Amino acid sequence: MKKCLLIIITFSLAQITFAQKDTSHVGVSIYKTTLVKDGAIITSGIALTALGVKLINDKKELNPAALITKTRDNVFFLDRSSVGNYSQKADDDSYIPFQASFAMPVLMAFINKNERKKFGQIMVLYTETMAITGTLFTMSAGNINRSRPYVYNTSLSTEMRIDKNAQRAFFAGHTAATAAATFYMAKVFSDFNPNSKARPYVWAFAASVPALVGYLRYKAGMHFLTDNLLGYVIGAGAGILVPQLHKTKMLRNVSFVPYGGVSNKGLSLIYHLR
Repeated sequence: MKKCLLIIITFSLAQITFAQKDTSHVGVSIYKTTLVKDGAIITSGIALTALGVKLINDKKELNPAALITKTRDNVFFLDRSSVGNYSQKADDDSYIPFQASFAMPVLMAFINKNERKKFGQIMVLYTETMAITGTLFTMSAGNINRSRPYVYNTSLSTEMRIDKNAQRAFFAGHTAATAAATFYMAKVFSDFNPNSKARPYVWAFAASVPALVGYLRYKAGMHFLTDNLLGYVIGAGAGILVPQLHKTKMLRNVSFVPYGGVSNKGLSLIYHLR
């Protein structure tokens, strides 16, 4: 199963990469990046992601008394179909497209002639995209307690069900990170190859990989349907918006400001109307 998934992903990426022949943007970048602004966003994103990871690691186990209240009737109706799901195989399989997705924007930027001229800049924006996605996920998972679907599975051991790792279902980080990577790949490809006939296939591929990851995480009992849907939207949004907001004309009106306080920390995006 793992080898099959990896072969499909590799073959599909090769197809959509070599299918383009457009050269209208060779040597020209439509993005504008600055050391101060983008450096601040990346640094803040990495720092906040690290803080979020710490919050996740510091989570407490579920109280055994609270475990008794974990019943299907207490779950939001859209999420009841996943209550009690558990599959170690699906969990393991989900890591194949998840990990492969991180290399996709890099490979596309390296292989695609139009993007290769601006490889460094594209990698900076890719790092920024993943830093923002990482911040949103880890800070949410670190501050919000939501039991995974398998916690409701009474056939599993109590120790496994109350473990702190089982209390961070909101939202689906694997799905979000995968969507951020693949949609970023598709967005950049489209921007640098506006006349390429491969664009629809690139977008279709970009949409299908995180959908597969989300399905496997759902089947594994790691996340509810709404966790995966939210992760998908957040990841796709970051993958599209970061390069879009760095288009030369748009960036003039946009600023990112890190903020922090006793109860909350994050990044704020401000668009100035002129």
